[in-house]
Amino acid sequence: MPGENLSRDEAHERAALLSVDGYEVFLDLRSAVGESGQEPRTFRSVTTIRFRAEPGAASFADLIAPSVTALSLNGRDLDPAEVFDGTRIALEDLAEENELVVDAQCAYSRTGEGMHRFVDPEDGEVYLYTQYEPADSRRVYANFEQPDLKAPYRFQVQAPEGWTVWSNGVGELSDGVWRFAETKPISTYITTVVAGPYHYVEDRYERVLADGTRLEIPLGAMCRKGLAPHFDADDVFLVTKQGLDFFHDNFDYPYPFGKYDQAFVPEYNLGAMENPGLVTFREEFIFRGKVTQASYERRANVILHEMAHMWFGDLVTMRWWDDLWLKESFADFMGSFSMVEATRFTNGWITFANNRKAWAYRADQLPSTHPVTADIRDLEDAKLNFDGITYAKGASVLKQLVAYVGRDAFLEGARRYFKRHAYGNTVLGDLLSVLEETSGRDMAAWSRSWLQTAGVNSLTPQVILNAEGRVTELSVLQEAAESHPELRPHRVAVGLYRRAAGGALERYARAEVDVEGPRTVVAELAGEQAPELVLVNDDDLTYCKIRFDENSLVTLREHLGDITDPLARALCWSALWSLTRDALMPARDFIGLVLRFAGRESDIGVLQMLHAWTNSALTHYAAPEWREEGSRALAEGALRELRIAEPGSQHQLTWARFLAAVASSPADLQLLQGLLDGTAKIDGLDIDQEMRWALLAPLAAHGAADEEVLAAELARDDTASGKRHQVRCLAARPSAAVKAQAWASVVESSALSNALVEATISGFSQPSQRELTAPYVAKYFDAIERVWAERSIQIGMDVVRGLFPHLQSDEATLAAADAWLSAHEAAAPALRRLVLEARDDLARALRAQACDAS
Repeated sequence: MPGENLSRDEAHERAALLSVDGYEVFLDLRSAVGESGQEPRTFRSVTTIRFRAEPGAASFADLIAPSVTALSLNGRDLDPAEVFDGTRIALEDLAEENELVVDAQCAYSRTGEGMHRFVDPEDGEVYLYTQYEPADSRRVYANFEQPDLKAPYRFQVQAPEGWTVWSNGVGELSDGVWRFAETKPISTYITTVVAGPYHYVEDRYERVLADGTRLEIPLGAMCRKGLAPHFDADDVFLVTKQGLDFFHDNFDYPYPFGKYDQAFVPEYNLGAMENPGLVTFREEFIFRGKVTQASYERRANVILHEMAHMWFGDLVTMRWWDDLWLKESFADFMGSFSMVEATRFTNGWITFANNRKAWAYRADQLPSTHPVTADIRDLEDAKLNFDGITYAKGASVLKQLVAYVGRDAFLEGARRYFKRHAYGNTVLGDLLSVLEETSGRDMAAWSRSWLQTAGVNSLTPQVILNAEGRVTELSVLQEAAESHPELRPHRVAVGLYRRAAGGALERYARAEVDVEGPRTVVAELAGEQAPELVLVNDDDLTYCKIRFDENSLVTLREHLGDITDPLARALCWSALWSLTRDALMPARDFIGLVLRFAGRESDIGVLQMLHAWTNSALTHYAAPEWREEGSRALAEGALRELRIAEPGSQHQLTWARFLAAVASSPADLQLLQGLLDGTAKIDGLDIDQEMRWALLAPLAAHGAADEEVLAAELARDDTASGKRHQVRCLAARPSAAVKAQAWASVVESSALSNALVEATISGFSQPSQRELTAPYVAKYFDAIERVWAERSIQIGMDVVRGLFPHLQSDEATLAAADAWLSAHEAAAPALRRLVLEARDDLARALRAQACDAS
């Protein structure tokens, strides 16, 4: 019987054979505390599944567990040794109505998959939570692990004394067991349990519905006790209520899952997960130190993204992972849409244009790019498709769709979709049919162009002027990559900009046009004054790479900081970064623009993105012989901006963190050390614990903070966050022995938790240590197939992505990657995809370095 990696064909066959009436799951989690004499540590899981099937049919249930104690099917005992292979339970001779009972010992997880167990180093308390998507609920209880076999669930949990347990439904403690209300029909991957001595805060949401009835939703928010002093639950509840208002105003379908808890949990692999009634988030959204408004905006966006899933994903769920976009693209779009319209973060579309779409543009130019509606053959494919295409490109396409069909038609389509398919499963055609009804447009043609083809188009303005300096003709040229030659219909705004009397670069003309084919004339702009800057896709209506005519590029090189509109400025920055990544602008030129104009950037999220891009430009895209000069210039520029920033401002904080990221000279490191020990001071800059670790990281990487110093800092911050920071800094030290130890702890051992694996990998590769890590090129390619086979898919992904030798940016490393791919054509497709993507990033870096050196 095939193993852990369920295929689409198997899922479709099973769905045709059976339907599930309900689950009853009992978990005994008392083994989570105290000493354990066995490895792995396990808990008892007893599952009763009632389901119907074709009489006489054979199928299987899913379970990943160290052992099964007892099995029965329709009252008949089965021998676990005969029917359970470690991942599946064979079911033969099914009846029309069936009852399967599985009593198993399931393993606690240290990888963030299944039932994750975390021991808080601060106080020794144990915390549990589950994370399943796409298919890890089978690590906790026996089931049919596929999204289209929905069923109601009843959970019962026995937990250590003094603990509280939460699940999707409301729970009560009775006779030492937590019993939870039966859920609505939901998919396996969004069931959940959270248990432990969590700090819990309560609130309530109420509204009167259109029919006059009152909707009441109990709200809860929780975190570890150690984070309680930093937990701003009031702001979490504020955004939650604003989101519930927005979605009820626009969806015309009351929130269907009763209560609404939000748990901020440790060592979480994702940003968050949309479990109905109990959303889980990474606890880094609770801020231990001072952060900028961009961090609060990011948290609000994630809260609203997960809330949108209550309708898109939980109420109505994709049939198989091919249509993952039906939930993720919508949630990504609705997260920004609702945030801009319902919260204080009214500039959210700037962040969307500058941040989310950058993720999409990168993913869409990789050799692994795929249509928004992807071909997902199995669960490994599904795991890798939680990517920039499914989330951010899909959301961008929906933003374009709203411009295409209109807001009212789009929202009415959503309302009909929920009502028509509530508690069911859908495919692409189900959504397109309601949008055709509400918009009157041919959605099939739109879908073929935007959802069923891959790649990103480039749009470039072409301007012809007459003798009087006015526009004779302005056209938009559309191009596509040879690998994905599709030209698409784009609804775009084209903006013309000139400098005003005071020097501000402002828009004086704008026209919307439907771009189709290779060349589209914008007739409405004929006769306008000659522009100094032409911005195609002004207002960010479509999904494309923005290019500039030569005159516009000259203007940006001299006056980028004079653009007054923050969205237009962000779009220009994004376009310039795209030119740099595509080896059409030297990296040093992009860095020069940042040094010249970033200090005038008002949007803090854009500034933080510019810092990230600039660091990447220096590390990966600058010619090797210029890196030292570039590093010195960046550190000098960061220090200059830090000193002139308003004391205590978020800009000051952002420049301080950037200085720490680029510092390398003895003088830079001396300043960081002075800020750390108090001998240096910058007015208004608060050196809180998170900032202390930010300053220690470069000191460790350059040999100025040794193991003793890092141990002393951990003693000062003996928390889960402190431990992650310390492990990262320890792995960053410039020593061959340190690198060998870090490598072994991740590649040769499974002792570290997922969070500490991530921290070790983050510290291992440092731009200033290319010679130290050069010997690991061959070791990497020798190890990855074994790691992929032996470790969980999450850890495998972390290792294969994180330890790829990106910093060894030379032809020899590229050849090594090509040799591995040639020699391992039969390797797991998901593993090959990861290597192919990393290889493509390396090839891009080499092209950019050649451009920078020319």
